[in-house]
Amino acid sequence: MRILITGGAGCLGSNLIEHWLPQGHDVLAIDDFATGAREALQSDAPALQVVEGNVADRALVERVFSDFAPTHVVHSAAAYQDPNDLRGDVATNIIGAINLIEASRVMNVERFVNFQTSLCYGPPQKLPIPVDHPCNPVASYGISKTAGEAYIAASGLPFISIRLASVIGPRLTIGAIPTFYQRLKAGKSVFCTTAVRDFLAMSDFLSFMDLALRPSAPVGIFNLGPGRGHSIEEVLVAIARTLGVSVPAPLDIRPVSEDDVENVVLDPSETKKAFGWQAVISFEEAIADMVRWYDAHGVSGIRSHLKPQVSLGSQS
Repeated sequence: MRILITGGAGCLGSNLIEHWLPQGHDVLAIDDFATGAREALQSDAPALQVVEGNVADRALVERVFSDFAPTHVVHSAAAYQDPNDLRGDVATNIIGAINLIEASRVMNVERFVNFQTSLCYGPPQKLPIPVDHPCNPVASYGISKTAGEAYIAASGLPFISIRLASVIGPRLTIGAIPTFYQRLKAGKSVFCTTAVRDFLAMSDFLSFMDLALRPSAPVGIFNLGPGRGHSIEEVLVAIARTLGVSVPAPLDIRPVSEDDVENVVLDPSETKKAFGWQAVISFEEAIADMVRWYDAHGVSGIRSHLKPQVSLGSQS
């Protein structure tokens, strides 16, 4: 396969590249490095090409597609680092998606895979959230990503849009997990919110992605997660346990902010039916693996789609 990955320097994109290159695929990564790590794409593999730029740049997207001629597109790029930058979100998450759609049509790509935030659902009417639940995002990140997904679904392309649980794996720099790790290691104070999230180990995510690119794979919109939720307090406790430190007492627990959603737990039952896939790595094992990775590589550039004054305890 010739796989074009947008946001290739991010957590998901870089792990996919490391997973797919040894399988003999040619990979091209596009990234503007606003949130992605340049060092994540420092590879001598001749099968990897890296292009610096933003998917909102139509001319760049058209040139890259023409030169590389991808058979498969994985759209992992997203704008989320500034919750007040509405135009930036629209440019990357909507205009960028449209640019990729148009270029993919010209190249007749075999499969277009889109990563969607689980915040597309907004405050859920039912838990776990079924894939046919109405979308009602409450903030710019979710709104713009949901619009981009809608354009992809209406494009006529053979697409899969994956509404993701919080993926735990190398180079994770968003949300509660790196924040708690860094602060607990430094002996600093922490606080939690009342949020509940589902967490998916990177290896489970990668196993699904191998299925998603098969020629006979189903198309459409799917939830991807373990189907079980954990409170942000449980995240803190699991990290502290792995580090061998105590959780501060009394623990400061705060309500989620207005631009966040308290409970997001996805129902993956339709995904299991369609792909025969289910998560196998436990929450505790995924957290312990993440802590060990941070011990070896450190934490840098922690980010969030939330406004700065709100909780540390949410990610998507």
